[in-house]
Amino acid sequence: MHLLKNTLLLILLILSMAFQSIYAQQINNGDRPNIVFIMADDLGYGDLGVYGQELIQTPNIDALAKEGMVFSQAYAGGPVCTSSRYVLMTGLHNGHTVARDNVPHYPTYLQEEDITLAMVLKEAGYRTGGVGKWSLGDANTEGRATNKGFDTWTGYLNQDHAHYYYPSYLDHDDRKIQLTDNPILRNNYSHDILTNATLNFIRMHRKVPFFFYAAYTSPHFSAAEEDEHGLTVPSTYPYTEKDWPEAAKKYAAMIYRLDKDVGKIVKLLNELGIRENTLIIFTSDNGGHSNVWDKFRTNGKLKGHKRDLYEGGIRVPFIASWPGIIPASRKSDALIGFQDMLPTFAEIAKAPVNIKIDGISVVEALKGNNLTENNRVFYWDFGHARERYDQAVRMGKWKGIRRGQGQPIEVYNLADDFSEQHNLADENPELVKKMDNLMESMVIPSPRYSVGEIYSGGPIWKKDW
Repeated sequence: MHLLKNTLLLILLILSMAFQSIYAQQINNGDRPNIVFIMADDLGYGDLGVYGQELIQTPNIDALAKEGMVFSQAYAGGPVCTSSRYVLMTGLHNGHTVARDNVPHYPTYLQEEDITLAMVLKEAGYRTGGVGKWSLGDANTEGRATNKGFDTWTGYLNQDHAHYYYPSYLDHDDRKIQLTDNPILRNNYSHDILTNATLNFIRMHRKVPFFFYAAYTSPHFSAAEEDEHGLTVPSTYPYTEKDWPEAAKKYAAMIYRLDKDVGKIVKLLNELGIRENTLIIFTSDNGGHSNVWDKFRTNGKLKGHKRDLYEGGIRVPFIASWPGIIPASRKSDALIGFQDMLPTFAEIAKAPVNIKIDGISVVEALKGNNLTENNRVFYWDFGHARERYDQAVRMGKWKGIRRGQGQPIEVYNLADDFSEQHNLADENPELVKKMDNLMESMVIPSPRYSVGEIYSGGPIWKKDW
């Protein structure tokens, strides 16, 4: 009897180990993985070592790239913060979104009927959290993060509030955390608070599938009056002794600090034993700022900067790592954009998408395979609430840009000229005509702002809408 009992226990143990092994294999094969999407603010295409940066150290992000895939032709949703984040959250391209600029704020915030990436994943059973700059709805509005799919959010709901690294308060869910009156928090750098919130969320949800959106504010310039250089960072380490301008030291130190915290996130995922079941993406919301020290070459060899529709304003660093699924030490020239994140994450989370979107799943590109839709059309615009309204279209290797209504369209062959130095419009009149038609047809006006609404002296452009 004793022998039979022991035999049964042994069989049960073997079966248990077998089931555990099968379950672990399912996890390792990407069965509803965790998703960590880390997005810097105004980090240029050339600001990382893996993208050619030689003066600023980014060892942790470079290590993440070595573990995964580096995309050379990834595009932000727009050339500025709000429009880019709107595209990311809704899966719509820039011409179909309501928020196509950082202004005007309130008419363009997310509303009750808008479905976001976080809502899709939450409906599929994911725990959802975020930190940093939201930009798509202030506290007490329908567009606030916790009303648009996030279980928790810590940081800045308001776009302009995010310009301060030592703010008097931070938004946390549907309340405010006062910092100036809190002896523990009042001297804390907001970036550090955001990182601690990130690590805490991962620890708390390590046993369930989760989506975390770390929308860091670094290395965005600061609006703090006490910062004469327009940047705020507690220390210029490890660049304090460099013979650089002070603003350059601060900018580099912000990126170094960001890189260090990416390392903390990866380390924690490893310690918790969930790294192999976690897709990590690192990117930036738009191109680097024109005020960055020129020796850093913030956008590498790309033309233009933030707010431009040249490549320097919209092409961004994009690194994806998922052990066992994404090949290590690989580079991809697949054309992908922020609008693709919603369908991509939905596919790997086994979540249905029952809304109209412009993005496509790029899971095959993440696996190192070719995308059959690599010649699809991309669209961006900027300035519908400003004096000058710009538009850009990319179709395959061709890029068209119109800098101001009524101005001629410039045409570039990005396969041969990704620095956009040679305008080929005169040699390609039919292509110019096609791009002109696309610039007309790919914009859908929104009833959320009125014709002729004015911001800072500029009209909201409307041709024959």
